[in-house]
Amino acid sequence: MDETIKNEGFDLINGADLTVSFSATHLGVTKATIKNWVNSGDLKSNAPGYITKESLLYFKEQVAGRERLTHRANKSKKDSHDHIEVQSRFSQLLKNKQNKQNKLDSIGEEYQKGLSNAYQNQEGIYYTPIDIVNHLLSQPERDLSNATFCDPCCGSGNFILRALELGFKPENVFGYDIDPIAVKITKARVKQFTGVSTNNIKEADFLMKVQTRSAKKFDFIYTNPPWGKKTAKKERDALATQLDSGNSKDTCSLFFFSCLKSLNTNGQLGLLLPESFFNIASFECAREKASQYKMTKLIDYGKAFSGLITKAQAIILENTPARSVDKVVCQNYNRGKIENDIRLSSSFCMNPKFILNLQCKSTEANTLQHIFNLPYITLKHRAKWALGIVTGNNKKFIKSEMQPGYIPVYKGLDLIETKLMKPKNFIPSDLSLYQQVAPQEVYQAEDKLLYRFISSKLCFHYDTKQCYTLNSLNIIIPDSKFPVNTCVISELLNSDFMNWIFFNIFNTHKILRSDLESLPIYSQFLQGVTSFDEKDYISCLNIEKLEDGNYRVIGE
Repeated sequence: MDETIKNEGFDLINGADLTVSFSATHLGVTKATIKNWVNSGDLKSNAPGYITKESLLYFKEQVAGRERLTHRANKSKKDSHDHIEVQSRFSQLLKNKQNKQNKLDSIGEEYQKGLSNAYQNQEGIYYTPIDIVNHLLSQPERDLSNATFCDPCCGSGNFILRALELGFKPENVFGYDIDPIAVKITKARVKQFTGVSTNNIKEADFLMKVQTRSAKKFDFIYTNPPWGKKTAKKERDALATQLDSGNSKDTCSLFFFSCLKSLNTNGQLGLLLPESFFNIASFECAREKASQYKMTKLIDYGKAFSGLITKAQAIILENTPARSVDKVVCQNYNRGKIENDIRLSSSFCMNPKFILNLQCKSTEANTLQHIFNLPYITLKHRAKWALGIVTGNNKKFIKSEMQPGYIPVYKGLDLIETKLMKPKNFIPSDLSLYQQVAPQEVYQAEDKLLYRFISSKLCFHYDTKQCYTLNSLNIIIPDSKFPVNTCVISELLNSDFMNWIFFNIFNTHKILRSDLESLPIYSQFLQGVTSFDEKDYISCLNIEKLEDGNYRVIGE
């Protein structure tokens, strides 16, 4: 279960529904926006004034994964925005306020408030709060007299002003942004703070500028790049090819590769990024690249931006080759309270897809590193995978009572722990009616695994009754030559041990095929076994379970 939801009273609400008011508060949007999302089908409602818990968790993960802030939000907020008018108004404000430092310090925040949610979402613009800027860009442990600093997406200049406060000389501080008003704000703030009229803050696209032969390199680069900016696929693909970013084509990934290209040897890079950068498959190439450098710090800032659902996290690295013994400081920054933990660089390199699981403590990371050093197999290329039925119109096809010519169908919510509840939903048996179905033989398989797609833990059922499922309950059929009994696989995946591994690496409410295909199965200890015994299994791995539910290597 989502701990945030649980702490806010999730368990006090009856049944599987949440009030619109609670949902709006939890997602950080208006009640009208929630209603728009219900109308658009993004959220599901079983009764007026309520939405389902399942749809909220699903939507939350989808929003956070795609950086979609206000899909189908209040149209009044979208339609009323005139960016040219906002630019004109703030140009005049700059003229009137350029000699008032306190006004200049807040004008960036004022400017962002003048931008519509739609425009911010389209451009991926979320200006960094001052407290996060000050924490992320701390006093460097080196002489700054000749060091150069750059913010490639400077916005209203918070990182630029912080660099000047720390001792970087104005002539060595550079900034770029495509928003002309943001550039004017930054230049005015630099002039007020230093008395210097700088020409180093420019209206320019850093992604384009870094490709030129004359592109400058810097000793320090700190920025909050655009998150999920909407750009043409052709443009993204071209940049990804030029930067050799592989499948990591989101704008924040492209900025990551561009910044590395612009960093001097031994230089330092600090980026504030969406949580998805640290654990989603589409950012794997970027994380693999990061693993080649000396990472010094990973920071979780939680929900740093008002109205933005995804969490903000940061990475700081140096342009020097990584060593397995390098120490990485992992921090949890919560309203000024800081929790520290120290991890070895090698503990991240062992993770599937180079996931940067900074939420995992060093003791758990040591156990994971031991586990993944042992020989194992996975379900990847060793099973058939299928989605449940997508009807295309649930209201039309799904009935709450059995009717002639209908068959029972199961949803994710019908799977509790390891058991399927009595069927509550029924659909016509003619599968040609539906938008998407798996081949008939998938549902008719003699034995298969069913699992909940939206869940805070692995939740599997061993099915021998040829059940039909909807797309919230997906299907795995292990190959006939897979060395472990299908029932045992189900018991293994439901075990505390496998859930512990899943949580400490992926930490998600969405059970993805690619994640399941990464989980280790130590088949050498399960061949010929007809019932899974966790105690025996982990003993073979030289692992023991602690009273607090964690696992550790025996003797450590």
